[in-house]
Amino acid sequence: MEEYRELLVREAHRRLIEENLPRIKKCLSELNTEEIWYRPNENSNSVGNLVLHLCGNVRQWLLSGLGGYTDNRQRKQEFDERGPFPTSVLVRHLDELMEEVDKVLNKLTAEQLLQTVEIQGFTENGISVLVHVIEHFSYHTGQITYFVKWRKDINMNYYSGINLDAVGRSSFD
Repeated sequence: MEEYRELLVREAHRRLIEENLPRIKKCLSELNTEEIWYRPNENSNSVGNLVLHLCGNVRQWLLSGLGGYTDNRQRKQEFDERGPFPTSVLVRHLDELMEEVDKVLNKLTAEQLLQTVEIQGFTENGISVLVHVIEHFSYHTGQITYFVKWRKDINMNYYSGINLDAVGRSSFD
């Protein structure tokens, strides 16, 4: 069981901290403050709102749900915020969040991954919490990336130097 815990924790760390965090930071570096807080309409969120939302979601689901932190999330405020505040504030929020995420991930036990927790009205186990956090973070990272590509007409080069046409082979073959 410990091997599975290690694999899952390592993958969560990779997807959240090593992959998605740098992508969001890269996106933020391409936008000015006005662009970060731009909303195309009232039913859409700004990049700034998405960053605040990701911070709130990860704090509630991972830090509180699995890490024992107090759940003081104000979800509505994440979307009501109109800014503008500097990019550096958003980056600081993300960096502080990921420092805490790293601590919680490193302390997670195999037993915690199997325990049931109540979060935001949902009954989940530790594994489903990690899957939710990873997929939710990736989903909004994609939205942020799409906005930057649309606004700036640039290639974000997330995979530069990697041959994406390489054919893989399963070890199950």
